[in-house]
Amino acid sequence: MKNKRNKKINEKLVERFITGKSYPIDMILRPMDNLLRNKPVSGILLFLAVVIALVWANSPWREAYHHLWETPFTIGFGEHNISKNLHHWINDGLMAVFFFVVGLEIKREVLSGDLSSWKKASLPAAAALGGMIFPAIIFTIFNYGTPTEGG
Repeated sequence: MKNKRNKKINEKLVERFITGKSYPIDMILRPMDNLLRNKPVSGILLFLAVVIALVWANSPWREAYHHLWETPFTIGFGEHNISKNLHHWINDGLMAVFFFVVGLEIKREVLSGDLSSWKKASLPAAAALGGMIFPAIIFTIFNYGTPTEGG
């Protein structure tokens, strides 16, 4: 189904290219499309956003950063609406969508991708186990015999 949709989109793009038709929205969408499809650029943008957030949160203007996350955001129509601050929208909404998409991607990889056989999946599985076990061991070493040992 996705291939059919992509084929139709590609046919329309080819037709527009051959006939020379261009729509005003293309002037806006084409550069954005090229930017978002370029993986190094999107990674660099994400890294820059993280650096800016870290610097801002640890600067003398940190109160403005924390107030930004407490900004109310409302979605609704008429008398029916949901009003939460940005912090709640991200934690409750966007993170749920993110983990749902990650779960679908893992399922696809297990069924037909790089994790479809035990031989292929053994290294990622070992890394996942190590990522859970070693932090627990480090925590236990540093907190042994303290009131926070059961953390």
